[in-house]
Amino acid sequence: MMNSLLYLLVPIIAFLYASVGFGGATGYLAVMSLFGIPPQEMATTALVLNILVASISFSSFYRAGHLRRDLLLPFVVASVPAAFLGGYFKITDEIYSILLYSVLTFVAIRLLFFTYKQEDNLPLRPVPFAWGLLIGFGIGLLSGMVGIGGGIFLSPVIIFARWGNAKQASAVAAAFITLNSISGLVGRVAGGTFELTSFGMSLLPFGLVGALAGSYWGAIRFNGIHLRRALGAVMSFAVTNFWWMLWR
Repeated sequence: MMNSLLYLLVPIIAFLYASVGFGGATGYLAVMSLFGIPPQEMATTALVLNILVASISFSSFYRAGHLRRDLLLPFVVASVPAAFLGGYFKITDEIYSILLYSVLTFVAIRLLFFTYKQEDNLPLRPVPFAWGLLIGFGIGLLSGMVGIGGGIFLSPVIIFARWGNAKQASAVAAAFITLNSISGLVGRVAGGTFELTSFGMSLLPFGLVGALAGSYWGAIRFNGIHLRRALGAVMSFAVTNFWWMLWR
């Protein structure tokens, strides 16, 4: 009965994340963890939703002319094989939970307290290829292990380093998430940790609706800082509950 709330929460998360070029895996994982869904099922379902939502988001940002291939390439060359390895690894539920909630803690803090703005009059810089490989590999490996796409880590790096503006970062993040999620999912199939139930499949149409709306508003006009902070509050509840149960 409680799991039925996910049919309301998933499209909201998909809308919010798609509006900024993300797939929403950290949001799906946060709310699914509150309903006691098994870790491998959580990770697989989040990756499938990620592919659906991020690919729709990418399509909108691409059509709006925000994608820079030279910005995307240095990161995905290393991240895609790393995401496969991360998805292939078999880790215990305890290690998975610690990795997951460490990621969610970072994301909750970011959503609650940080926004990223640029001075538009400052020039953009090219991505050093070696740095792109290193960053892509690290994010890809972690993403594959946890069941996310990694765009929520990559996007602020691009903006802070002046490698791209906010819209370009969102377009690159959407492509990065889609490719990493596909690779991580293939890794899970190869490693025997792929678990997608009929309940997980039933969430996909709800994610689709949220993604279509969010990607449109995000590529054109949407600024969702208040919604992002609301999601950060939900994540904060989930991570606080986990760390309290772990250390008490």
